[in-house]
Amino acid sequence: MPEVDWWSRAQAVLPGGVNSPVRSFGRVGGAPFFVERGEGAELVAVDGRRWIDYVMSWGALILGHAHPDVVAATQAAVARGLSFGAPTPDEVRLAERIVAALPSVEMVRMVNSGTEATMSALRVARAVTGRDVVVKFTGCYHGHHDSLLVRAGSGAATFGVPDSAGVPAAWARLTLSLPYNDVEAVTDVFRREGARIAAVIVEPVAGNMGTVLPRPGFLETLRERTREAGALLIFDEVMTGFRVAWGGAQRRYGIDPDLTCLGKVIGGGMPVAAYGGRAEYLRRVAPLGPVYQAGTLSGNPVGMAAGLAQLEAIGGPAFYPPLEDLATALADGLVERARRHRVPLASAVAGGMVSVFFADRAPTRFEEVEATDHGRFRRFFHALLERGVFWPPSPYESAFVSRAHTPEMVEATLAAADAAFAGL
Repeated sequence: MPEVDWWSRAQAVLPGGVNSPVRSFGRVGGAPFFVERGEGAELVAVDGRRWIDYVMSWGALILGHAHPDVVAATQAAVARGLSFGAPTPDEVRLAERIVAALPSVEMVRMVNSGTEATMSALRVARAVTGRDVVVKFTGCYHGHHDSLLVRAGSGAATFGVPDSAGVPAAWARLTLSLPYNDVEAVTDVFRREGARIAAVIVEPVAGNMGTVLPRPGFLETLRERTREAGALLIFDEVMTGFRVAWGGAQRRYGIDPDLTCLGKVIGGGMPVAAYGGRAEYLRRVAPLGPVYQAGTLSGNPVGMAAGLAQLEAIGGPAFYPPLEDLATALADGLVERARRHRVPLASAVAGGMVSVFFADRAPTRFEEVEATDHGRFRRFFHALLERGVFWPPSPYESAFVSRAHTPEMVEATLAAADAAFAGL
């Protein structure tokens, strides 16, 4: 049979040929491959090529592709029916699992995407406080809704400007964008604007500018300043929830936010997300309260079954130390091999999240990520791809290790990287 040119066909009917921008390889150049299936920690393309996968559906697949428990639970749910428009037991079971794992969460509302979760959490925060202004951090991505597609203004603590066409300037003026990890900027903005601030939203471990770790005292300052000002602290744990620890970054760092947004891991690869927090806040949500939020497919039975099976397979805190050990071995090995070839490289690890930066030290904020060597990253990405390793196709994205990855796969990755660094 003749080979199908899926990329040309996709570009004719999909904007840029993709349904999410990073899949287009826009940051690294070239054309993306099309996947036929996933097996454990590997992807198989429609033309038969195979890669060790460190994208893992952008962190959702902590157990690997097609984990048998998740597949079996999903197949059983499909056989019962795809959607009912009425409650099912697995909605309750998954919510109970989440509440038991996160001390700050007493109630949870299921939704379908991280964007929907963060949008809804902001609506709750504004309703609770009676205020409009939101503080976010440059380099943290919280979904594509208007309130948060905002970049920093002309000063470090000025109101934002739209970061996308189609975002009203009026919305941007309700959002303050500060440098990540900047305690002084946080303190200053609360001194000036504290009485107007409804919420601070943050990725407790940044994952959308690569893996950038919170500096000591940063998250603690957010908790202190919001509490003093009567504002709510929202942790966007769509990426970090059940990925960096059982119960997420809030358990890892010992900070209890007021509201939490979850996604990815809690869906097992299905489009599942949630927002939750103290019961007094969630009781503001319809049908109990005046904050309206609804979704025809929220709590979809197939997604609930997949997410519940994945959390049950993870089991609890004991799952994470071996995962982080493997991620650390990968990161340390990449740095060591880069140094052999006199290529500056730094790394960051949190749980199963990994990033490498072509720089002398790991960045602590977005501006430092921007200053890393993106040209070297592009060459590194394609050199790995040619050698059977699929690394995230952007210097602003985290890589992910799953339980399906093995030490042997890490060694194969390091051998591919050694050859890649030799060419840099």
